[in-house]
Amino acid sequence: MKVKIISDSSSNMFSMTDVDFTSVPLRIVTNDKEYVDTTELDVPGMVSDLSAYNGRSGTACPGVGDYLEAFEGYDEIYCVTITSNLSGSYNAAMTAKQQYEEDHPDAKVHIIDSLSAGAELKLHLNKLKSLISEGKAFEDVVSEIEDYKENHTRLQFCLESLHNLANNGRVNPAVAKIAGLVGLRMVGDATGGVLNPNDKCRGEKKALSTLFSNMKKAGYNGGTVFIDHCLNDKTANSLKELILAEFPNALVELGAMGGLCSFYAEKGGMIIGYEI
Repeated sequence: MKVKIISDSSSNMFSMTDVDFTSVPLRIVTNDKEYVDTTELDVPGMVSDLSAYNGRSGTACPGVGDYLEAFEGYDEIYCVTITSNLSGSYNAAMTAKQQYEEDHPDAKVHIIDSLSAGAELKLHLNKLKSLISEGKAFEDVVSEIEDYKENHTRLQFCLESLHNLANNGRVNPAVAKIAGLVGLRMVGDATGGVLNPNDKCRGEKKALSTLFSNMKKAGYNGGTVFIDHCLNDKTANSLKELILAEFPNALVELGAMGGLCSFYAEKGGMIIGYEI
């Protein structure tokens, strides 16, 4: 029995140990250039390019064929995608699942709409790995990962700019304009798969305090935290220190965003996935 975990590249996870894993890339597209979200992508270069670019830009999800290629040869497949409210990646994966199961009647494929992006997907992927390593049956893994996603993980973000999110219809342009003011950061969450900028904070210290307070209000009590950042390891480390000061036994890991999350979060942005 060959088992595989798959994610689109919005998870910022491009490899996993001790399990078969594939990251299926999304793409960032401008009138001049296309950036494929793999480990080969020069993310700082892309961010620099886009900061000086004034034309149209957007993203493109993986195609059905991309997912079928990732599925090929496996009997049990678990696939985690970016929220279906931000991308067609989930729909493409679902179409691939139907086709793959028709062509391979003994295969089982489960597609997980994360209703999130970035670091929260890392929690889902690590949970899948743990469940698989325990030798659980496919149906039990499906039940437990859906419960984990729904009831035990959440997302917060802190962004210095909402320009690309607004240009692609992901947030209200009026809110994005406010976030463009000097020194102002937007802190928010993902509810029902939609990004919600909730708090306008002036300065890093206030933003981190608000973010951590919101995590605790949502139920954070010392569980695992993944902090993904776009060229902002200093602030990410400051948040880690803030968390560990109150929860010294918490597992808090920092990671650099890939291309898709860097496009939306922009320079200085952070996406935080955490357990409740």
